[in-house]
Amino acid sequence: MLTLDAFEEATEVVKKVITETGLMYSDYFSEQCGNKVYLKPENMQKTGAYKIRGAYYKISTLSEEERKRGLITASAGNHAQGVAYAAKSYGCKAVIVMPTTTPLMKVNRTKSYGAEVVLYGDVYDEAADYAQKLAEEKGYTFIHPFDDPVVATGQGTIAMEIVKELPLVDYILVPVGGGGLATGVSTLAKMLNPKIRIIAVEPAGASCLAASFEAGKPVTLDHVSTIADGTAVKTPGAKIFPYLQKNIDEVITVEDDELVVAFLDMVENHKMVAENSGLLTVAALKHLQVKNKKVVAIISGGNMDIITMSSVVQHGLIQRERIFTVSTLLPDKPGELVNVASIIAREQGNVIRLDHNQFVSINRNAAVELKITIEAFGPDHKRKIISALAEEGYNPKVISVLM
Repeated sequence: MLTLDAFEEATEVVKKVITETGLMYSDYFSEQCGNKVYLKPENMQKTGAYKIRGAYYKISTLSEEERKRGLITASAGNHAQGVAYAAKSYGCKAVIVMPTTTPLMKVNRTKSYGAEVVLYGDVYDEAADYAQKLAEEKGYTFIHPFDDPVVATGQGTIAMEIVKELPLVDYILVPVGGGGLATGVSTLAKMLNPKIRIIAVEPAGASCLAASFEAGKPVTLDHVSTIADGTAVKTPGAKIFPYLQKNIDEVITVEDDELVVAFLDMVENHKMVAENSGLLTVAALKHLQVKNKKVVAIISGGNMDIITMSSVVQHGLIQRERIFTVSTLLPDKPGELVNVASIIAREQGNVIRLDHNQFVSINRNAAVELKITIEAFGPDHKRKIISALAEEGYNPKVISVLM
């Protein structure tokens, strides 16, 4: 069970493999939400996420015979890497079942630690069922990513570090998928100081904890849909659910669009890459109903593949109105395109794409369509550019087009 002695033991054990992630005070996020915000950057761990803590501690408690049988788990990526790394440290075989939708970077990183990777199912729950089946068939020892009090104890060592560094912390925000991290952090934090309020944050498209709290028991969502792949879980852990009920003070759900903006904020203001699940707590800061409190946001991981990263950046710039596309009709005659470009240049806009379609109308002299994608400084600058084009008679219409 989750006891103070077990947490203290786990804290010493995980020191062998973790990177020390001291709290980072954020001037930017503090100003944005009116609280004193500290980031706990678990994305800086060797495996790119906090999961190494629970995986290593769990494996440390296994018998030699259990390790020799080989280890198996299911994971969307971060627990996979944690188990693979820990298994390698103990000289164990590791088989990892990952959803077919897992980003390639997480698959390759897991393989790089010597694990055998099996891709199965569209979401974690399907991969987990298959991993359990393989464990029974092959005799492997199953390491559950979250529904295991021992694993949760390892994850809870984060709370030990937070309270040690910031004894008067008022709020701790923790991301939630299956609930292992939230269980460990909330349970230990309440043991150390019952006044600390713990807020669990989950994606709106996979809000299994909020649904389960409302029902008073673990429930399974019909489906999940979120860019936060690391927390795309249909059902919270049944074994750890009582701890969550007891120690979580509030659940906040975050939309995917908010994660996109949080990614830009993190990169631009802290020069740090965090994956979408890791950004849940950052996105939740603006939902807090308190002011002037000491708030710690746990950044749970940073394993994001380049393709996802580029897509998030693009969508984020569009949301911030720093990239936009306008469409206008103009006569097909020399000088019109140059004139439009000159107006944009005069207003310090930067043209990054042009689509000049001469075949939008039979009468080319009357109507040639020009689509222009422009980089701006923000909403005010965007409006200024559009107004300048309109004043010159081009009647620009903003359209939603990705690059």
